[in-house]
Amino acid sequence: MTVGILGLGLIGGSLARAYALEGHTVYAAEKDDSMLSFAILAGAVHGKLDADTIPGCDLILLAIYPDGSASWLEENAPLVSPSALVLDCCGIKQEICHRCFPLAEHYGFTFVGGHPMAGSQFSGFKYSRANLFDGAPMVLVPPVFDNIDLLERVKQAMVPCHFGSFSVTTAEDHDKKIAFTSQMAHIVSNAYVKSPTALEHKGFSAGSYRDLTRVAWLNPQMWAELFLENRENVLFELEHFIGSLTAYRDAVAAGDMAELVSLLEEGKQRKEAIDG
Repeated sequence: MTVGILGLGLIGGSLARAYALEGHTVYAAEKDDSMLSFAILAGAVHGKLDADTIPGCDLILLAIYPDGSASWLEENAPLVSPSALVLDCCGIKQEICHRCFPLAEHYGFTFVGGHPMAGSQFSGFKYSRANLFDGAPMVLVPPVFDNIDLLERVKQAMVPCHFGSFSVTTAEDHDKKIAFTSQMAHIVSNAYVKSPTALEHKGFSAGSYRDLTRVAWLNPQMWAELFLENRENVLFELEHFIGSLTAYRDAVAAGDMAELVSLLEEGKQRKEAIDG
């Protein structure tokens, strides 16, 4: 299989390594020429993804910011083979699916929205690894839901990544859920470490601190774009979270033991109900 990858950051670089490791030919497009050269030297990429190599790709994976991914496909769609499968790996689905589904229909290739639920607090090709996706969930947003053959085609195309499961949803439902499971976690973590006390935490922190602050170390430009593209869902989660925090603050300020116990018990029960 010949695979084209747009972007050689953590996700794109890990995809390149995974496919190259299993003997597939990988071409990549990367704005940083030195990074592309390094990826070639590392054996993760075999050449540049451009007008000469795009037509020969069986699979194209878009692994940069949503707007950049959609813009790249809009520019290069005429070069994509009608037999090719194109997936994006962006964190938000509505905008890119809105722009790319019509492109695929017009030019005859197949586009499926995708979101590999794997990553790291670190970014860049140097942190990429072939096993990043081993056992991880992969969310798919197909153009139609009842095309079993298409879903099987996607699963087979992604075998080298060794995903643990695949789920299918709509772009709207994906963005609503991801605002809670991913985007809010990054916002809360990033805001939490802004406490002046954080500078003095060493020797007084353990697992709770590590778990809560791991994703505070993020890519600001990428996450800002994702938050703004999903602003309605993010604002919904932020307003609800702020309301909950206010209730805890008010109970502590009033010295209201009964209310504080009630709030904590409610949260504990909610966690039990959600995660069993």
